[in-house]
Amino acid sequence: MESIWILGALLVAIAVTFFKGVRQVPQGSKWVVQRLGKYHSTLPPGLQFIIPYIDNVAYKVTTKDIVLDIPSQEVITRDNAVIIANAVAYINILSPEKAVYGIEDYEIAIRNLVQTSLRAIVGEMALDDALSSRDQIKAKLKAGISDDIADWGVTLKTVEIQDIKPSETMQRAMEEQASAERQRRATVTRSDGEKQAAILEAEGRLEASRRDAEATVVLAEGTRNALRLVNEAVGDKELPVLYLLGERYVAALQEMASSQNSKLVVIPGDLPAAVRGLLGGIK
Repeated sequence: MESIWILGALLVAIAVTFFKGVRQVPQGSKWVVQRLGKYHSTLPPGLQFIIPYIDNVAYKVTTKDIVLDIPSQEVITRDNAVIIANAVAYINILSPEKAVYGIEDYEIAIRNLVQTSLRAIVGEMALDDALSSRDQIKAKLKAGISDDIADWGVTLKTVEIQDIKPSETMQRAMEEQASAERQRRATVTRSDGEKQAAILEAEGRLEASRRDAEATVVLAEGTRNALRLVNEAVGDKELPVLYLLGERYVAALQEMASSQNSKLVVIPGDLPAAVRGLLGGIK
């Protein structure tokens, strides 16, 4: 009976030992094996065998791409403007043994490295350039940290600037500046419009005055020619002159009589005498 218990315990020990020596590594992972506390090998995906009680799986490392979210931080630009920037990094572990033995925590280290490099890159740029040059910042950031993390067996697939914007204080200042600029442009535009309107109005008055002067000259010339023709036609004869002036006089009286503002029209009894009075007292 005792031998049966011993045999059973031995079989159990053999089974446990067998299963401790057999490892099935899943796809997308690599396992780091230590032998007596020292790095021995890295197990790729698939069915693997190790020496029980001597070898042990110390680390299980993923070979899939890892997404690292870089926290937001305040960055001061070259022209002393404060902006808020954050990023996201995509990394892949090529050498698991370097990643676990070369640094305490590669994720924290990469986050801090990206933040530090981002501050240095943006600090050399002006505010407008920093807000409009994401691709340039991305390229410099990737080139700046790729060599550093290569020593840890990690490769940087890409890094993206997730968000970069002015701080709330800077946003308010920029909005006020933009509003002031719009008001200045509106004032300039309004002043230019008023100036052009004044110029056009002055030019219109000048043109009207010039036309009035020309009209006056033409009328005066016409009157002078008419008087010359009348003088040549009439000569020393009084009756035609009296007739013409009387006709004008009667027309003027008719116009006065038809006016709405006229209440009383006085017609002289001796029209020829009135006409002679207009002529300067011709008898």
